[in-house]
Amino acid sequence: MIRGGLNYVSSAPAFSKDGKRLFVCSGTSVSVFSTATGSLVSSLQGHTALVTAVVVVPTTASLLSYCWTASVDGTIRQWDYSVPECVKILDLRFPIFSLVVPSALSTREEKDAKSSPNVIAYVSVESINAQDNRPKPRFGQIRKCNLTNFHTVSSLILRETEQPESLTISPSGKFLGIKDKRKLHIWKVPKMDSDSAVSKKITLHHTKTFTVLAFHPTERIVAAGDVTGRILIWRGFGAQKFLNSSVLVNGRPTYNDDKPGVRENDDAESCCTWHWHSSGVSHLSFSSDGAYLYSGGKEGVLMLWQLDTGNKKSLPRIGSPLLYFVDSPDSSLSALSCADNQIHILKMPSMEIIKSISGIKPPLSSQDICEGLSSRVSFDCTSGSVAVQTENYRIQFYSLFANRGVYEVQVCERNHQPVDEITLVVSLVELSIDGSMMGTVEIKLPEDGIGGLVCLKFWDLDDNQRFSVSTLIYEPHRDAHISAVAFHPTRHMAVSSSYGGDFKVWVCKEEIEHKGQMLQTSGWMCHAVGSYKNKAMRAAAFSADGSVLAVAADTVITLWDPNNNVLVAVIGETPMPITRLVFAGSSDYLLSVSHGSKPQLSVWSMSKLAASWSYRLQIEAVSFAIDLSYFAALVLLPESNDCTFKGDGIILLFNVKDPVPVASWSVSKAKGGGLAFLKGDPSESAITDGRASQPLLVYINGDREYVIFHPYGKEARELSITGHEDRVFEETGQSGYTSIYGELPKFDLKRNIASPIPSAASERPWETIFSGSSHSLPPLTKLCSEFLESLLEKRTTTVE
Repeated sequence: MIRGGLNYVSSAPAFSKDGKRLFVCSGTSVSVFSTATGSLVSSLQGHTALVTAVVVVPTTASLLSYCWTASVDGTIRQWDYSVPECVKILDLRFPIFSLVVPSALSTREEKDAKSSPNVIAYVSVESINAQDNRPKPRFGQIRKCNLTNFHTVSSLILRETEQPESLTISPSGKFLGIKDKRKLHIWKVPKMDSDSAVSKKITLHHTKTFTVLAFHPTERIVAAGDVTGRILIWRGFGAQKFLNSSVLVNGRPTYNDDKPGVRENDDAESCCTWHWHSSGVSHLSFSSDGAYLYSGGKEGVLMLWQLDTGNKKSLPRIGSPLLYFVDSPDSSLSALSCADNQIHILKMPSMEIIKSISGIKPPLSSQDICEGLSSRVSFDCTSGSVAVQTENYRIQFYSLFANRGVYEVQVCERNHQPVDEITLVVSLVELSIDGSMMGTVEIKLPEDGIGGLVCLKFWDLDDNQRFSVSTLIYEPHRDAHISAVAFHPTRHMAVSSSYGGDFKVWVCKEEIEHKGQMLQTSGWMCHAVGSYKNKAMRAAAFSADGSVLAVAADTVITLWDPNNNVLVAVIGETPMPITRLVFAGSSDYLLSVSHGSKPQLSVWSMSKLAASWSYRLQIEAVSFAIDLSYFAALVLLPESNDCTFKGDGIILLFNVKDPVPVASWSVSKAKGGGLAFLKGDPSESAITDGRASQPLLVYINGDREYVIFHPYGKEARELSITGHEDRVFEETGQSGYTSIYGELPKFDLKRNIASPIPSAASERPWETIFSGSSHSLPPLTKLCSEFLESLLEKRTTTVE
């Protein structure tokens, strides 16, 4: 089993003491990367929930390879990352959202630490009511914790907030701060103090909501950014006094919230304001010498401010919103985390990117902008990669087996200056079966109903195994949006369907004859146009041998000869419009998926031109094994179901001839997820075990985290995390199912099965024989006999 697609930028990374390793919070573990190569070195695994912080605080030479991690599971763990192994676990019993450790010790304090090595930490936790286990109205708390002599979390509450806030510690270890709406709360950290000591604090005010703050490494200077893009610099804060911040009264903390006012009345010698960013400031940090201030935001530009003069200059454009900027103990390196799930290792002071740790790009934030905008990822089942859409109008190709980004394709030009109004979207990406061709659809949204534009592009692999544009087609279906693009399995042929009521078959002419000479070209041309009763064409698919083209016309399926553009048959119909068509590998079956108030998964027999079986389930994704008669379906579970699932979705594995699932797995974050059968990777013995011919199943969830596993037999049963391998599918008698993200309870599929077609014979067939669609009429011989019977029936009624 292979897991990947983790988020690398949920929290700030941290360098090792020697600067040779970079620690990255990635889901429930911490990934350790080499700063020299950018490759994964090891992983710190043990937490059961999201890791929210990683801190490297060596106090003596013997602790150079130690770090601390905190998690939402309520534990703080100490690791020896040179092994790697966990050496200590502290259970706070509160979900931890932020952890900081004052790390700077003087020579005298370090000597004292050897005799009394107490490591004091400050944590931001979520406080839960003990009675009903629900969050309090103010459920964010700042607490102290002794990591060395730990018995329980400190009873001293520095502050209560409406939600857990991120903690910021000064590089000198003397000040601790948080942002709380329009206020900054700053505490002076006592030296080697006990849990009974009362901390001192001051509050700085502002007229706008704060987004981030940073402390100067040596002086009493604090910088903060707000939602409007302004940066405020306070100099000499707290030089006069720190107020008593919290005193426990009847078990509850009371606060001295400074006198109301704006920043001019705060306890600081001076305050200045800088403004360059067009939206909220997402990052602030001082240089190690304190002469400069770095700031970043949505623009993807790192600004460098000279602290004494306020002069600024922009450093090379990164191209993605900036989140974190971390200095290394090695002054020649820094790390920059970006919102597109990439961490760049920079060479200082030139800010040159020397290595990049590239995770899978996050889902689009604009999936519901227009009709037909698809969030489905496209899989290259041959190479084991996935193509995902990105925010900057690119397509990222990500290797699922190697768990790293391969390269990106710029679909259309973009303006790097961020704007709140989205005017262009890449609505669809589709790859051919062998991965040699790609089709993309981009939509320029109309402004005030004017100026909309749909563009279809075909891409081919070049000599460098990179996609390049072959043909660009503006408005291929007039002004209608494109609903689907499908490629022929063996030829350079594709079909595009539209909501406007037609579909087009495209062919790639590699060579054409012109005036008796053969000219080389790779352009795509329209081969045929088809429609059916002006119905919206919502889905399309080729059969395994490419001899049949299936196009969904609202609630019916039309079957065409793609070479001659001849309508062969029409089958259906379904309660709701069909949104997805898939031929089940090399078998004689076609799958259709319908969404709406009556969702349905239907299996159609091509030999009988009739429905074989169906389920009334909300299907998010479906995939088939090319050489086998198996297919997998990702089902969204209703919010109000009478079964207790540990997840919001379920993967069902079917033999296309049998409506009883072969296996099933409970999954989480199924909305926006995808499925695909991949060819085995011979280089990964842990997965294939020498059986590369067997296909692997990959599930990618809505957050683009994925897992690859063998869906058949023993390998599937071993996926159970909860250890319930022996549970059986009691309702259908199937055994061997298990859960990827949790235990799968009983699930009665028979209750949800939909009757495909009425099968009871009618005693008065003439009353219903002409109802329904004209394409489903019986043969002429049957029509004649039943029509005569209807006349006789009417005559008998008249006589009576």
